[in-house]
Amino acid sequence: MATTPEREPKDAITVQNIAPISGSDDADSLNENSPGFTYHDKIDMKRMGKKQELRRNFRTFSSIAFTTCVMGTWEILLTANTQGLIAGGSAGLFWSLVWAYAGQAFVILSLAEMASIAPTAGGQYHWVSEFAPRKYQRLLSYTSGWLSTLAWQSIVAVDSFLIGEVILGMIVVNDQSFVAQRWQATLLIIATVLGLAAFNFFAGKRLALAENLFVAFHLLAFLPVIVTLSVMTPEKQTARAVFTQFTDNGAGWSSLGLTTMVGQVSCIFVVLGSDSAAHMSEEISDAGLVVPRSMVWSFFLNIPMTFGLLITYLFCIGDISDAVSSPTGYPFIYVFQTATGSAAGTTGLTVVILLLLIVITISSYASTSRQLFAFARDNGMPFSKWLARVHPRRQVPGNSILVTCLFTVAMSLINIGSTVAFNAVLSLGVVALMATYAISIGCILLKRVRGEPFPPARWSLGSAGVFVNIIAMVYIVWAFFWSFWPNSFHPTLQTFNWAVVLFVGVMGIACVEYFLHARKHYQGPVVKAEGRS
Repeated sequence: MATTPEREPKDAITVQNIAPISGSDDADSLNENSPGFTYHDKIDMKRMGKKQELRRNFRTFSSIAFTTCVMGTWEILLTANTQGLIAGGSAGLFWSLVWAYAGQAFVILSLAEMASIAPTAGGQYHWVSEFAPRKYQRLLSYTSGWLSTLAWQSIVAVDSFLIGEVILGMIVVNDQSFVAQRWQATLLIIATVLGLAAFNFFAGKRLALAENLFVAFHLLAFLPVIVTLSVMTPEKQTARAVFTQFTDNGAGWSSLGLTTMVGQVSCIFVVLGSDSAAHMSEEISDAGLVVPRSMVWSFFLNIPMTFGLLITYLFCIGDISDAVSSPTGYPFIYVFQTATGSAAGTTGLTVVILLLLIVITISSYASTSRQLFAFARDNGMPFSKWLARVHPRRQVPGNSILVTCLFTVAMSLINIGSTVAFNAVLSLGVVALMATYAISIGCILLKRVRGEPFPPARWSLGSAGVFVNIIAMVYIVWAFFWSFWPNSFHPTLQTFNWAVVLFVGVMGIACVEYFLHARKHYQGPVVKAEGRS
């Protein structure tokens, strides 16, 4: 990967065919002397036809901290490993994570280059608009925008749901007669997302500073968790059980190989989220260089902690069947109980994980609201002008923050009637995000294969671009295929993977909406750079 020098002479950069500057009409635009708004940022924003409306508070360290916290890989792995344990056991979970990291690395490298070419909060749908064949430019960009919006909105809802459920799990630890009800989880989800919305709106100007504290917590909390498990767990598993024993703990598929393939979805979910930095591009100083660096560094910096946690966790898990059937609803809480042998000790460790989940969700919420703001700014959503407004004093997309909150509240209300419907919407997040990766990387790969020019990147894959893009596409297709499979061979309404139904439904709605309305109103954020008209 080639990275151009930090400083380039101004006369080395030319801007041709600059598009009309777009943005919300009623928000106060920041002037070109705003802190953090570098020369390269000005050039990028002008080339993309965007107006600087958000304050660029993030620098290199805080940007890496933000992306690291959104990914939160070791925390998410700890709380979302049930499917992997059921379908594959310890060895299945371990090797699935190895494969997920290996494949996702090529995806991240591909996305990082595109983020350098077009550092905008729009992310994937903007890149598709820039790189797609002109005939399909608007349709693919519009579809990517809807999928990206749905994926990130679902991620916030998933994280909020996890927080609510973990709280109920702690109550079960301290009162074994307690039986959690769906309405209780719903109230906790609503309370969680209201607090997150308030933080993102009122503390938006201090988010960069907060991320520095968040990543410190993310790093420091890791050691107490693994040390406690390593020292206090009375009986450890053997290395053979952890690394070579693939087991079926209730999935019921015909072979262990197929069982492990189905169970890898847990690990696919864990390694997602590096593109969150792209959606914060317009709040990052020198974004064309800092954003791709943040995506790559955060991805690789999380690897040692993720595998350190996983190996420790698997050595201490004990009987997997008992862990996955724990009345708390979470195997990790069962492992904490086994290690500490007390309700107080289990609660203390779980509180640490709960606080980390809140930190992760605050960061995810910020990225989600910026993606929604950007898509609305390009007239891709209903009530776009209202959604694209930036609060003139706080300089955050307040209306997009509000709608993100309302989306999660709506999903939590569905949970009162049926966990099936709620979980079905949430499962769509993974496949929708993978679809946006496939479309955007596929478009830039096509341009490379055809030998067509595209704007230069300050962080570039260079001659390795075709190879990296192809490997990324192979992994995406693989992950996309397995993400639709149900967890068990004989699925019930509760265990069926409804993502396939919802994905087809959402794609159908997006296509109908495009041909009936958006085809005439949505132009897409086409960048009029050199070589494009």
